[in-house]
Amino acid sequence: MSSNTFGSLFRVTTFGESHGAALGCVIDGVPAGLPIDFDALERELARRRPGQSDVTTPRKEADAPEILSGVLDGIATGAPVAILFRNTNQHSADYDSIKDLFRPGHADFAWESKFGFRDARGGGRTSGRETVARVAAGAIAKMLLARQGVAVRACAFEIAGIRAGTVDWDQVERNAVRAPDAEAAVRMADAVNAARADHDSVGGIILCEALGLPAGLGEPVFDKLDALTAHAILSIGGVKGIEFGAGFEAAAMRGSTHNDPILPGGKFASNNAGGVLGGISNGDVFTFRCAVKPTASLARPQKTVDRAGQPAEITTPGRHDPCLVPRMVPVVEAMTAIVLADLLLLSKNSRLA
Repeated sequence: MSSNTFGSLFRVTTFGESHGAALGCVIDGVPAGLPIDFDALERELARRRPGQSDVTTPRKEADAPEILSGVLDGIATGAPVAILFRNTNQHSADYDSIKDLFRPGHADFAWESKFGFRDARGGGRTSGRETVARVAAGAIAKMLLARQGVAVRACAFEIAGIRAGTVDWDQVERNAVRAPDAEAAVRMADAVNAARADHDSVGGIILCEALGLPAGLGEPVFDKLDALTAHAILSIGGVKGIEFGAGFEAAAMRGSTHNDPILPGGKFASNNAGGVLGGISNGDVFTFRCAVKPTASLARPQKTVDRAGQPAEITTPGRHDPCLVPRMVPVVEAMTAIVLADLLLLSKNSRLA
């Protein structure tokens, strides 16, 4: 399997399984001399950590990062940065009763079709627990971006069909669902808890922005800024769609409305393009939204088949998020930051001066 590495210069490799001994990442391309803020790394991990509120999984993991290499006295050495997370709260026995059944909505059937084998303990590599390594790498990427004046932020724009009426970024970390609208946050949380009580789940939409991005990032053909971002975001389990700027609404617009008038000083009168033109950043806010499906693991009977192809019924045991969105917000930020850090380093080679 060769799909565990992402990036060109800022390259991230993740490893480990949900119920294995540990998970982690190796980040190659971190510039020597970059200060590594351990407190900032801990803060990012805490935002993704399980068991943080009543709308997330009750699994308890400290997610304490062990930096094994690439950092000396708080400074990146230029060597690969390796970070390890030991699993301490696995309940692998929860999955014994379904190890020969395929969970609807999960990768079980497709994974076994490809490899002829799968890790039934919580999904192995396909588990959302793999994202702890992405958030760690994204935290390092954010440190690099911050030195260039670039910041990445995301929020729960919609959950269970309940959309934020306003976008107040100061509200995002003040509520359990990470919504930018305090009133909508209450209704979103109620919808999540109602789904949990019904042994069901809900999905939503995450809004992400990158501020301070200079014009000129991205390659004009295959490695467009939006193409690489789509690759990164769609690689997160549970993400089913992505749109930039006006997104799908652009299909109903006329060109005269969709085009963003260019103003003196390289500013734009609107941002239907989402901050990217021809696959290259234009200096405006880079913005997109991604759709997140309802959590597939349900504590209610569902129809499936066993490994012999015989019909069966399954109830998925274990500890699961009734909505993926709140804990996925920092994961979306992390993958966006990784893309931008990589393109920022690549941009240094675009021209001589």
